[in-house]
Amino acid sequence: LIKAVEQAKLDDEIVVQAGFTKYQSDKMKIFDLVPREDFARYIKEADLIITHGGVGSIMTALEANKPVIVCARLAKYGEHQNDHQKEIIESFVDYGYVLEYKEGDDLASLVEEARHKEFKHASSNNAAFIGRLVEYIDSL
Repeated sequence: LIKAVEQAKLDDEIVVQAGFTKYQSDKMKIFDLVPREDFARYIKEADLIITHGGVGSIMTALEANKPVIVCARLAKYGEHQNDHQKEIIESFVDYGYVLEYKEGDDLASLVEEARHKEFKHASSNNAAFIGRLVEYIDSL
């Protein structure tokens, strides 16, 4: 995914939290891990977010009300035990929250589409979930 972002020749400043992926580029600002405060600032300042298919990453971007392009980590590359992220992404795409990048897609075109697309707004409702869970536990 990082290579695809670099090859898309985007004119924007690109900030990457690469985790354990080792990649060097003079076109992108790449960090292994970003401190929480810096991460929040980068998300807030971003015009668009390109992320892997973990629910937490997707929801962080959506809660910031940013256009999101999502790419699944795949078992065939040893990134995961299975391809569950494909199913997660499919659901978010079906609901109109994100666009999906798949290997071989034209990422620059997807970025352009994301910049003009009217996405549905999504937000987590942890407080309501916790309330229902507490009620259920209390009823036992």
